[in-house]
Amino acid sequence: MGLFNRMGTVVKSKMSKLIDRMEDPRETLDYSYEKQLDMLQNVKRGVADVATSKKRLQLQRAKLTQSMDKLDTQAREAIKVDREDLARMALERKSTLVIQAQGLDQQIAELEKEQEKLVAAEKRLSTKVEVFRTKKETIKAQYSAAEAQVKINESVSGISEEMADVGLAIERAENKTEQMKARASALDELIAVGTLDDFTSSGDDIEQELAKINSATSVDLELEKLRKEAGK
Repeated sequence: MGLFNRMGTVVKSKMSKLIDRMEDPRETLDYSYEKQLDMLQNVKRGVADVATSKKRLQLQRAKLTQSMDKLDTQAREAIKVDREDLARMALERKSTLVIQAQGLDQQIAELEKEQEKLVAAEKRLSTKVEVFRTKKETIKAQYSAAEAQVKINESVSGISEEMADVGLAIERAENKTEQMKARASALDELIAVGTLDDFTSSGDDIEQELAKINSATSVDLELEKLRKEAGK
C-alpha cells in the first residue's frame, strides 16, 4: 500500500507540474472575467424581471381603482334614486375590490423592496467587475512583459552556451593543430639524423652520393666552357 501511495503522489505531482506549464494565467483571468460578466448579466435580468412584474401589478391596481371609483359613483346614484339595495350591492363589490387592491399593494411594495436590493447588488457587482477588469489587464500586461523577458534571457543564455561550445571547439582544433605541427617537426628531426628512413625520397644513399658527384662534375665542365669562351 505504501508503494502505491507513493506512486500516486508522484503521478499527482507530475500532473500538477504539467498542468502548471500548460496553464496560461491570462486565459484564466479572462475566463474569470467572463464568468463575472455572466453573473452581472443575470442580476440585471433579475432587476428587469422584478420591474416587469411590479409594472404588471401596478396596471392591475390601476384597473381596480377605476372599478372602485365606478362602483362608488353607482352607489351614490342609487342612493339618490332611493335604491339602497343597488347601493349596497355596489358597495359590497367595492369592498371586495378594496381587499384585492390591498393585496396588490402589498405585493407591489415587496417587489419594490426586491428591486431596490437587486439594483444595489447590481451596482456593487458592477463596481467589483470593473475593478477586476482593471486589475486583470494590469496582471496580463505584467505577465506578458515577464514572459518576453524570460524569452530574451533564454535566447541570450542559448547564444552564450552556443558560443561557449564554439570556443571549446576552436580550442580543441588549435590544440590538435599544435600537436600535429609538433609531431611533423619531430619526424623531420628523426629523418634528418637518420633515425627514420624517408620513404618519400627515391634511391638509396649510394645513388644520392653519385648523383651529387655527377652534378658537381657537370657544373665544373660548364664553368670551363664559359672560361674558354671568355678567353680566360
